Amino acid sequence: MVNEPLLNVKELKTIFSTEKGPVTAVDGVTFHVDSGETVGIVGESGCGKSVTAESIMRLLNEQTTKYEGAITYNGKNLLHLSKEQMRKIRGNEISMIFQDPMTSLNPVYTIGNQITETIMIHQKLSKEKAYVKAIEMLELTGIPSPEKRIYEYPHNLSGGMRQRVMIAMALSCHPSLLIADEPTTALDVTIQAQILDVISDLKKELNMGVMMITHDLGVVAEVCSRVVVMYLGQVIEEADVDTLFFNPKHPYTKGLLKSIPKLDGDRNSKLHVVEGTVPSLDNIPEGCRFAPRCAYADELCLNRAPELETTDEGNKVRCWHYKRIFEEEGANATTS
Repeated sequence: MVNEPLLNVKELKTIFSTEKGPVTAVDGVTFHVDSGETVGIVGESGCGKSVTAESIMRLLNEQTTKYEGAITYNGKNLLHLSKEQMRKIRGNEISMIFQDPMTSLNPVYTIGNQITETIMIHQKLSKEKAYVKAIEMLELTGIPSPEKRIYEYPHNLSGGMRQRVMIAMALSCHPSLLIADEPTTALDVTIQAQILDVISDLKKELNMGVMMITHDLGVVAEVCSRVVVMYLGQVIEEADVDTLFFNPKHPYTKGLLKSIPKLDGDRNSKLHVVEGTVPSLDNIPEGCRFAPRCAYADELCLNRAPELETTDEGNKVRCWHYKRIFEEEGANATTS
């Protein structure tokens, strides 16, 4: 019997009600996360990464948000649960590290108050035992003198320390699934490496599934086993990390990888850029959503939307011409 994924997102649509009418921010997204693995979700700002995460956690205003599809966690469709049932899972079995710890932490409560609240609600521990657990979690994330830091306020801490507090809070109930939304944004490279090490070590210790949302492909290469590439609310490629970096199929993925500076590259040459910008959600192209920015686009691409296709290697790509592009690039490499 094949084990079911820890998290299985299938044909997820997240539709917002706006003054201009319904807007579909996430459109038919499908992927899964297994226990003990880290899956990267990558793409430019505005491609739907964070909305996908917030949909899984059901953090969006449900009076103005409609969901379609299924989000199955441990055999339960989260979209069918009551608010009370979802509240018991959120922060306990599924936790999330948000992009900006300064806006996610409450400035008028101490670090200890904020971590122990989660522990007391979900673990049913006394205040004294919750404080002991909170200190243990801060120590686990590498914060020095946690027994003192626990009485400080967010503004007393550096950006790296605040992010560690967010990790401690997210992991205080030993969740089965961690959603990390740009956990190293605005941190220097040394602190970034330390934060990623903390998440990686705790993933192994707790056998967590990790959904790592980022636009930093260096982070993806370091910590992820599989990668899901999103563009304008859709998955356009999914592959294991080695295949994605060394043999990407979609022109958008190729463009992202070419944009990464290389240590042995010509320092006088300009960096590659993916021309154009992501269209707005109320002006989605009729055919392939990437076609207006794609050098390989033709009439077919402009008029008909491609499906997410499984390749011969078992990976997925949403492109009419990925085989032809691969052959042409191979021929060019041979002749050059």
